[in-house]
Amino acid sequence: MSTSASEKLRRLLGLFSREDRLLILINADPDAMASAMALKRILWRQVAAVSIAHVNAISRPDNLSMIRLLKFDLVPIEKLDKGEFTRFAVLDSQPGHNESFQDVSFDVIIDHHPDTGARAQFTDIRPHYGATSTIMTQYMRAAKIKPSVKLATGLFYGIKTDTSNFARKALVEDMNAFQFLFRHVNVHMARRIEQAELTRDSLKYYRTALEEMRVRKRRIRVHLGPVTNPDICVSIADFFMTIHDIAWTVVSGIYQRRLIIIVRNDGTRKDAGKLLGQVFGRLGNAGGHKAMARAEIPLENLEGVIDHSDKKALSLWIIRSLDRKT
Repeated sequence: MSTSASEKLRRLLGLFSREDRLLILINADPDAMASAMALKRILWRQVAAVSIAHVNAISRPDNLSMIRLLKFDLVPIEKLDKGEFTRFAVLDSQPGHNESFQDVSFDVIIDHHPDTGARAQFTDIRPHYGATSTIMTQYMRAAKIKPSVKLATGLFYGIKTDTSNFARKALVEDMNAFQFLFRHVNVHMARRIEQAELTRDSLKYYRTALEEMRVRKRRIRVHLGPVTNPDICVSIADFFMTIHDIAWTVVSGIYQRRLIIIVRNDGTRKDAGKLLGQVFGRLGNAGGHKAMARAEIPLENLEGVIDHSDKKALSLWIIRSLDRKT
């Protein structure tokens, strides 16, 4: 029998005392940021302090716009002393998803990605849910908390992005949370966040992608070479999926001595997350959902495998590695 939201909330709150100082760690994206702010609201007056730290560089225009418009309070992990905190939580992720998480003993893990087997004093992993924001909305409703306009807008947008406007996997729970939040959101603010898609710095990468892309069997692939932020690979992969008759996009780049590979598909074919895990999991972190996935491979792990300094050879190696499994 599944545990009710009220019982889960009771167990979650039971972990904390008034003296606790909680640090929430996230790999910042709309779903993670909104979920973290929801947990902070739930624990208001329950603990001494709550801080939210992101382990990634935030440069995607919609993420930056979301932080600015909704006034979300986040700080880079390197600016905090973890020794100042008594409790730790990770939301919309799990400890094995990022190196920055792996030296932290988490008290709370709440996520909607596939279960990696990670455990904490409080663990709530629901891979069948479309967004962690849905889980956090259920907790807020169980706590009888009316979300502020800004928090509701963040959770609303988190569900929109992680379900691709319900084009990807979603449950009735996601739709119920979405409908509940809609009564409290500022839809104009949500639209402004959603429409923030490009920065001037990203335009040069779009030019490279359009000039160097290769199309074969309804699949677009391109290797961008060094990028100033890995999110540009995500943006371009999403952009290519808007082209008629394209079923797969594979966009890669080099960032901080890592090969970043982003895969998108139309959701009707082979599972992209499982595919990347099978092909690149032995070399680095790889996985995701059926229609969207990511791999990050340290360049030193490619020594003796492929010359990563040869842009053309690296691009061919990526696509041929994937072809062998499709």
